[in-house]
Amino acid sequence: MYFRKKTSAGRAYLQIVESRREGTSVRQQVIATLGRIDELQESGQLERLLRSGARFADKAIVLDALDRGEAKVVAARRLGPALAFERVWEETGCRSVIERIAGARKHDFSLERAAFLTVLHRLFGGGSDRAADRWRQDYRIEGSMGSNCIIFIAPWRGWARNSPRTSRTARRRLRRAA
Repeated sequence: MYFRKKTSAGRAYLQIVESRREGTSVRQQVIATLGRIDELQESGQLERLLRSGARFADKAIVLDALDRGEAKVVAARRLGPALAFERVWEETGCRSVIERIAGARKHDFSLERAAFLTVLHRLFGGGSDRAADRWRQDYRIEGSMGSNCIIFIAPWRGWARNSPRTSRTARRRLRRAA
């Protein structure tokens, strides 16, 4: 549904219209004609109506305020996927297993966190491991990771996938770590 300005006999009217597909064509159906736009604006009814509906459309109001320069732009990060997957990661024991196996290696970042990020990225974002490094900027993921930590996780993931070449590399690194 959307608002439409309809001019008839030289006067502009405000309508609420809905588009529907009927076969191969799209039809618009007028749900309601709210009245003449000039009268709605003068009486303040249009403002009250929009303000009343705005409480059900938080995103639209914030974006509108941002467009008008009335909202302050701050950094925003997504929490949902990382928070939900973090719990599964802990309960399945993935974190403790990876930390135990990778513990002997003295990386300047958490190898477990890098593994967590790549698995999370594959589940929710998709794409390459390098894309995961850029993708993580939008998400709040606990733990520290260096900017190039993702390239170190590929052999470990390959070992889990049982790819012949990467599993040899991963096994060799695991033997050195033990």
